Amino acid sequence: MNLRKTDIAIVGAGIVGLAHAYLAARSGRSVAVFERNPAANGASVRNFGMIWPIGQPAGKLHETALRSRQIWVEVLEQAKVPFLATGSLHVAYREDEAAVGREFNDKARTLGYECAWLNAQETLERSRAIRPEGLLGALWSPTELTVDPRQVVRSLPAFLTERYGVQFFFNTAVHGVDSSVVETADGRWEAESIIVASGDDFQSLFPEHFRQKELTRCKLQMMRTVAQPQGWELGPSLAFGLTFKHYPTFQVCTSLRALKERIERETPEFERWGIHVMVSQNRSGELTIGDSHEYGLAVDIFDKSVVNRLILDYARQYLRAPSLEIAEYWHGVYAKHPGHAYMDFSPVKGVRVVTVTTGIGMTMSFGIAEQTLQETGVAA
Repeated sequence: MNLRKTDIAIVGAGIVGLAHAYLAARSGRSVAVFERNPAANGASVRNFGMIWPIGQPAGKLHETALRSRQIWVEVLEQAKVPFLATGSLHVAYREDEAAVGREFNDKARTLGYECAWLNAQETLERSRAIRPEGLLGALWSPTELTVDPRQVVRSLPAFLTERYGVQFFFNTAVHGVDSSVVETADGRWEAESIIVASGDDFQSLFPEHFRQKELTRCKLQMMRTVAQPQGWELGPSLAFGLTFKHYPTFQVCTSLRALKERIERETPEFERWGIHVMVSQNRSGELTIGDSHEYGLAVDIFDKSVVNRLILDYARQYLRAPSLEIAEYWHGVYAKHPGHAYMDFSPVKGVRVVTVTTGIGMTMSFGIAEQTLQETGVAA
């Protein structure tokens, strides 16, 4: 069996693997990417398409998210993949929601965020997709981007091959990795550095190391509408009151406790299924609405209609769109760790395993990849 060579071998063609491939190839390294499926079909294509820096807590994670956003824009412009630089609104209809939004706005600048609290009229001027009845205001952030994740993951391999000569091997499962060798059914590759970006697959490669990491899985249910009429725009991506409770960013707010207690008291079903509701729109006009959070190593393959109904009923209270006819339902799965946003470890010399362990892969992928490649000496 012939032994082929590359500078960098990457296992997994999801967004984390693609981010490493781009940055390594941009640095002049030869890169080969191995993906066991005909195309990546995991968490990288089953999400909102939001690049969401405001969801990251102050400090290193937020700084990495902002750097990741910069690289995202660079890549998308080079690859001529459309994106929407719409920013985001966390919309408040209850006094406790508004209290969290205002408190965070007061603290935002000292924490490194660019935000503004908008009153009801100012909020409606930003988005005509928000119902005015009972609206108190919204926390506005300009940093968020939206892409169609399916288009991005489908388009970037061709761009990376054409622009940088990255080699992609789809339908190619990797069944062994050692310090400088990647083994597949089609042959062996020698590489100076190997990146394993295999998402929530804890069994195929280095299972003994994954077992030591307290990892589980998170399943989330989502949906996408039919395309809205031409000319109608969502505007900023939307998050509602439940989202203040979900993202660690807002843990700095003392007013958050009252919001949490009210949600748990009034809507325990949201707590049970980990529901918070966000809405994004792609360039085709379709709205993505979600999501829920169920945890456990064994993922239930059967989606729950009650969860989809709760998400959509909540969205209907606050979202006004020409059509909320649902074209697609699906669920995504990502790795989850109780204490880390992502994990980066070296099981053997010359190999780095990079696993995002919260739902922030789209947001953080390029920033994490840059740090990993700098630490391994692959990229400047």
